[in-house]
Amino acid sequence: MSGKNHHTRTRAQESSNAIERLYITMRHLFNRGFYKPMGISGETLREALLLLRPEIYGSVGEEKAELEGLLYVIDRLPQGIEECTFINLTSDEGYSNSHFESIVPKKRRRNCYRIDDEQMNIEITRGRSEIYDILTHLTFIFIESHKIGRRVLIDEDGATTRDWMKLEAAVLSKKKLSREQREVAITHAANILGRTFNEINTIYSAYAMPSQPERFLHIVYWLGKLAIEELTNNDKRTITFSPVLRERIGHHIHGEIWADTIKETLFKAGLLNRPIHIISANMHSVMNTFFAKEALKLQNSKKDIFEVYESLSQPENETSRHKISKEALQNGMIYIKDTSGANIDVQLFDTAKFDASKLGVKASETILKEEQPAILVMDYAFGEQAYETIDELLKPYKAKESEIHLNVDSVSIMGKAGILEGGKGDIMIPSAHIFEGTADNYPFKNELKKEDLEGQGISVYEGSMITVLGTSLQNKDILKFFYNSTWRVIGLEMEGAHYQKAIQAASKVRGSISENVKVRYAYYASDNPLETGATLASGGLGASGVKPTYLITKTILEQILN
Repeated sequence: MSGKNHHTRTRAQESSNAIERLYITMRHLFNRGFYKPMGISGETLREALLLLRPEIYGSVGEEKAELEGLLYVIDRLPQGIEECTFINLTSDEGYSNSHFESIVPKKRRRNCYRIDDEQMNIEITRGRSEIYDILTHLTFIFIESHKIGRRVLIDEDGATTRDWMKLEAAVLSKKKLSREQREVAITHAANILGRTFNEINTIYSAYAMPSQPERFLHIVYWLGKLAIEELTNNDKRTITFSPVLRERIGHHIHGEIWADTIKETLFKAGLLNRPIHIISANMHSVMNTFFAKEALKLQNSKKDIFEVYESLSQPENETSRHKISKEALQNGMIYIKDTSGANIDVQLFDTAKFDASKLGVKASETILKEEQPAILVMDYAFGEQAYETIDELLKPYKAKESEIHLNVDSVSIMGKAGILEGGKGDIMIPSAHIFEGTADNYPFKNELKKEDLEGQGISVYEGSMITVLGTSLQNKDILKFFYNSTWRVIGLEMEGAHYQKAIQAASKVRGSISENVKVRYAYYASDNPLETGATLASGGLGASGVKPTYLITKTILEQILN
């Protein structure tokens, strides 16, 4: 036998190694306090990302520009970031009390502040996962910007192509572009990006914002302009981490304040000694499942309830949503708007105030009248923040004289995940969480079973799931390895192992809650990263996410109340 076979590394092994390098490098740069993404200090990050070539960033490793990946990233970063040479990641340092206007990205809840023409501050309150998320996105953007810069530069003195001059004129013109002018500008942009006129025309409107209809051209121009300045004058863009952020990260500052507020509210409402059921979900599905039927007078309606839920997710149905919220607040719901910076709102439901005949789910009168459970619904956490929030929430409440242990009966997690078998909108029931990059695994008895959700026209899969370090750091090779190996992974998400680690610590080691706490995990597929055209960059779930969301919610609530 030749020894050759032992030394060829598979693409999955290379990818796994690249992910590890990305994380170690990001932690190193964070500890250092600053770095230049396109300089020597950012080289390892760029190389690792280009080696990994994540599915979500499409053609990042090719000459042509990546359009869908860029849109995915731009939606998660503050408007105007493409114009900034200095990006400063800060903790919550009081900018909300200043004249600076908060800029919230379209698809991520985080406050950002444009300090001046050159600087953007991004507030990090959700832990390390958020830093990884932002740094990976910024690395991708800067790689793309240099592609533009290199394509339009003719010589070292900064002379540029005719296409670039025409694009610059269109972007800097103060007048509104006519259709003809826009199409001429798109033609020049297509040449610069190595894309067809049609490809750009198709995605153009997805970039537009009411305040900036020609945003696509604007982004391409500014990314190119700053790259040209780096390539000709060595004016490198810089990312810095504020001293306060570096000091606070990992210390659960926001999670502790968040959890204390909830426990205090439970205490004041007399719910602290009741059986408590924690549910991590969105802020509408539990409330709508309980109260939509009564609030919208659907008792004898022939309408399919899932169609009603789907219509509630449409922007024009604000009045119906308001009716449900009003009904909920009059029947035992308490809403806690988060002010801790954790960005996780909470709803508390006092089931003693429920009328079983009016609910949208079957509920045992005995449980409502005698056990009177309290249901605590928390909005989604982000990555490692899941550990921070649940860890703090499950700690005993410190009253004046004593410590009160929470009577937590169950913790249920409903979320979105990427699926490796099946497609968008299908349901996954995990039997274990595996933490990516390690062999750390968390098996558990899931109270939700495949048969609980079957027979509703949605495919349901059961198996282990992998908790990844970032959704933007996966490629097909590494996912195929997880799927085909004996780990038999059915899907990937970012919080599962973190939640389970906190629940296990509180119930089995620290003794803060009962060791017989029940857990329920169910995810619906937001994408299939193994299918080209079905990744997260290809757009959201839209209405196809409504039915699985409500099916999981209803199953969880009926288990709790029966």
